[in-house]
Amino acid sequence: MSSSVPPPTAGSVALPATQRSPWWELGRRLLAALAILVGTVLLVWFDREGYIDGNDPTGQVDLSDAIYYTTVTLSTTGYGDIAPVSEQARLVNAFLITPARIGFLVLLIGTTLEVLASQGREMFRVARWRRHMDKHVVVVGYGTKGRSAIDTLVRNGYDREGVVVVDPTSLAVGEANRDGLAAILGDATHRGVLRQAGVDKATHVIITTDRDDSNVLVTLTVRQLNPDAWIVASVREQDNVPLMRQSGADSVITSSDAVGRLLGLSSMSPTLGSVMEDLLTYGEGLEVAERDLLVTEVGKQPQSLPDQVIAVVRDEKVHRYFDPVVSLLARGDRLIVVRPARERPWAPRPGTHNEDLAEEA
Repeated sequence: MSSSVPPPTAGSVALPATQRSPWWELGRRLLAALAILVGTVLLVWFDREGYIDGNDPTGQVDLSDAIYYTTVTLSTTGYGDIAPVSEQARLVNAFLITPARIGFLVLLIGTTLEVLASQGREMFRVARWRRHMDKHVVVVGYGTKGRSAIDTLVRNGYDREGVVVVDPTSLAVGEANRDGLAAILGDATHRGVLRQAGVDKATHVIITTDRDDSNVLVTLTVRQLNPDAWIVASVREQDNVPLMRQSGADSVITSSDAVGRLLGLSSMSPTLGSVMEDLLTYGEGLEVAERDLLVTEVGKQPQSLPDQVIAVVRDEKVHRYFDPVVSLLARGDRLIVVRPARERPWAPRPGTHNEDLAEEA
């Protein structure tokens, strides 16, 4: 968070940090003020012969008098009991102590103004963020699944500024901010918290809490606030998948079954398990991706394309590549393919970028 900004409260927006730690800023200013004080004391002490103490019968200035004179001078109090009398002392006051006094006051006033203005500045940042937040992605839960989902989105071209995290723990909100994400502190089962995240304007909502009952309630609430959003939810138990779909989720991922199936495959066939792990790991080996059909591919069989087609999406329905319905590819089809991870996942195969898409022709 920015300096002097209080900790986020439930339902508040926490934007990514833009400044150093507030303790670092405060410590830096205190050290600068202390340096001015010490430097001024030394100036007066070394030139003490040019000063006179009106309250001392001898008129001499000792170290305690130098400290006293410095504090009342820099604070502009100026009792006048200790005063420079020699020409050298007066010049030192004019050209060194006076600028030090100004710098000391600037530090104090600047720190005070920043403390008073920081909250207003943060409110302005949040208001500006809300004005630009539209057609974004809301991720409920910033645990392992939530971070992995966001990492996948970012690696595939999504802007971090278009992702909003909702989590009930301040620790997770802080981690999201450090990762460059806007975050809402609060329980996503509450409508007010979801409204703070702009769910009504979101295009996608990813729900990744660790409790199936919470996921169901969040899904119901999101669907009521935004009937058009594409909702992807995770569940721990396969038995809860129908309930999640009835609640309004468009896609449901069973985390425990998926992990268990991968463990079983790896135990029976280590090579098959490694291939499945490769498909689930971003940036290495093989990648599962979706792309549009090219004009030159219309009328061809899925098996004849350079990409390894495993499914065809036609009229928003997924068909396996061997389904007779998609034996010949048609305009408007989208392909689910396996390709090298070094290629851009959502783009046409390299070498065909200048070709027309079938749905554009």
